[in-house]
Amino acid sequence: MTFVHEYAALLESKRSEITAWMTKKRSEVPIPIYGSVDIRDAGWKICVVDANHFPAGFNNISEEDKPSLAKLLKTHIQREFKYSDWVHLYPESHTRNKGYVENLIALKNLLEIAGFRCTVGSVDFEDLGHLNGISGPLKLEQVERKETNGEDIFLIGGQQPDLILLNNDLTDGLVEGLENQMVSPPPSMGWHRRRKSQHYEVLREYVEEISQMLDIDSWHLMPEWFVSKNKCLDKQECRIELAAEVNKFLANLRMKYQSLGIDREPVVFIKNDRGTYGLGIMTVRNGEELLELSNRKMKKLMYSKGGVDVENFLIQEGIPTVLENKQGAPVEPVVYLVDGQAASWFYRINSKKSDIENLNSPSAQFESFSQSGGQYGEHAHSWHALVAELSMLAMGKELLSYGSE
Repeated sequence: MTFVHEYAALLESKRSEITAWMTKKRSEVPIPIYGSVDIRDAGWKICVVDANHFPAGFNNISEEDKPSLAKLLKTHIQREFKYSDWVHLYPESHTRNKGYVENLIALKNLLEIAGFRCTVGSVDFEDLGHLNGISGPLKLEQVERKETNGEDIFLIGGQQPDLILLNNDLTDGLVEGLENQMVSPPPSMGWHRRRKSQHYEVLREYVEEISQMLDIDSWHLMPEWFVSKNKCLDKQECRIELAAEVNKFLANLRMKYQSLGIDREPVVFIKNDRGTYGLGIMTVRNGEELLELSNRKMKKLMYSKGGVDVENFLIQEGIPTVLENKQGAPVEPVVYLVDGQAASWFYRINSKKSDIENLNSPSAQFESFSQSGGQYGEHAHSWHALVAELSMLAMGKELLSYGSE
């Protein structure tokens, strides 16, 4: 069944209407400077399964995409942060992760292509002069936290940068001083505060609107999900309760699949409701699997970046991928967006995983759109761009919701 792919002509016939709608919606929310989304394409369902507001992986984008990304970065910064010439990149503390360092090198390069002076560093790196990447070292600038007019700010070489570009998801908490100067994305969007479920709650509104415009069921453009709260999985009674919730959720999915003629058993992903890097994720096919968890697997599920305790879980419909490379390995698109626009693609490929498993593991490989995207069809490319850009709208509206709390 390839329901969504078959509606490519419908999508194109509505292109001008969608563009006008998107322009209006972007004017109503603060558009993120950048973001990335993981997309699952089952043919009968295409949707964002993870949305990152502080994306790594810029080293995986293709050379031919760099000019357009740089142009969008320049447009956003000049519009939102006038008179900014110096952008300081504030990174994560992954000193041993050479892949992440390559991401910083690529992001610095994009900012320099856009015409900005770019420096890199954080208070966590005060004793280091550089980070080692795969392609070579990345120079670090000394970052000093200093009190000025009763507020802490960051200085680099004794001077304050025009803009701090945050590439740190703040899982461990807000970095004191960041809130007192020009920063993008806003620190309030860090994982110390943000929740995956909040994103889906807001995204649902946009998906429903665009689905009405296309006259399709919004179910085809968004995963089913719910949040299971206060689950202390080290206690048997908590696991029993979560198992019952999962079984009920699976039963409803099974009925929906049967009504649409989808011939496969539903699966759910159990995720930490906050955080990134594929931590705290488990795939289950029935609730009883949770009752049989080994201590090792339970600890893995409850583990989060920075050692933060996990108690709230996002229970999300598992979307299989119909996309595969020429060797039959499962593939999922990763879309990079700047100023709200889908600007670059690459594909995550993992020959050691099945079409329903999490592909984000050390065995994953990456190919750019120019390398392999054409084999997946232009119809799929258009749908991927649409759901990715809806996700950026949702991120903007999330930020507005924090201001109303």
